[in-house]
Amino acid sequence: MAVATGRKTAEERREAVLEAALEEFAARGLEGGSTEAIAKAVGISQPYVFRLFGTKKQLFMATVERCLRGTLEMMRTASAGLKGEAVLEAIGETYMQRLGNPTYLHAQMQSYAACGDPDIREVVRRGYGELVEYVERASGLPTERVAHFFAKGMLLNVVASLDLLQADEGWAQRLLDGCQKDV
Repeated sequence: MAVATGRKTAEERREAVLEAALEEFAARGLEGGSTEAIAKAVGISQPYVFRLFGTKKQLFMATVERCLRGTLEMMRTASAGLKGEAVLEAIGETYMQRLGNPTYLHAQMQSYAACGDPDIREVVRRGYGELVEYVERASGLPTERVAHFFAKGMLLNVVASLDLLQADEGWAQRLLDGCQKDV
């Protein structure tokens, strides 16, 4: 029988780094994100972060992949067993709930902002494409409806970035009211 030593495996540390990196990059982006802060959050050395991921850019790309995979899993879970508009409604409702803890939404926005780099753009395009293809397949709806759904999702990312859930301005409340209709 193996005895637990309390030490984490490289894979466990890798997962912990990705979780800390999601928070750091969501808040500060690729350029502003600090691998030192990520290492400190996990309780490891900065050189170990680089041993696990190679470069800051590779860590960012792995974080983006994980973030988009998490969004895809959220979509699959929310829409399991549904078809048509019910798929969009279920995903939309779950996505609206994410506004309360917008880390994934901020991370997605940061990934789009970093798409000037062709390697990052490829990772983002692949992950975003998987989201679109899943919604197309699961819902079976026309292209125009799927495009409208993703346009609204992008608006929700902007809502999260602007912290409009706490806003007092009339325009912000009207925009939020509009987002909650026709989910």
